Amino acid sequence: MPRVVMIALIQRAAQAHVDIDGETVGRIGPGLVILLGIHTEDTMEELDWVARKCANLRIFPDAEGRMNLSVRDVGFGVLVVSQFTLYGDTRKGNRPSFVDAAGPKHAQPMYEAFCQSLSGLVEKPVATGRFGAQMQVHLINDGPVTLHVEKRAAPISSHA
Repeated sequence: MPRVVMIALIQRAAQAHVDIDGETVGRIGPGLVILLGIHTEDTMEELDWVARKCANLRIFPDAEGRMNLSVRDVGFGVLVVSQFTLYGDTRKGNRPSFVDAAGPKHAQPMYEAFCQSLSGLVEKPVATGRFGAQMQVHLINDGPVTLHVEKRAAPISSHA
């Protein structure tokens, strides 16, 4: 069975911003808010796939009101926030386990590479939070439209 690796929770936003200690560190008008979960086994392959998927998802309305345009097509902003809690496993007990969430040594460079890749794909700077910080994410969800995107990887074979 394929294993889930990188997860992006994507929300179409009328506007959004991230505050840390009362200071706004990232802000967009209309666009996408992406909460990004990095798995312990994520590679650049998953990162590139998820970045392309986020940039090209057709979730903005066209002239007829159909969700037919991507954030690239409409030129809106993107705000990316690192979100290790997307890997919270709540199957046992009442305290989530985060064993599948990548630790900072792996997750931070992957998060930064994701933001850089996505910026190149949408051809504009990507707004961000601050990795590892306690943040307040303010969002006006437009629609509401919220999608869960995940890259599934082939299972690791125990036969070498």
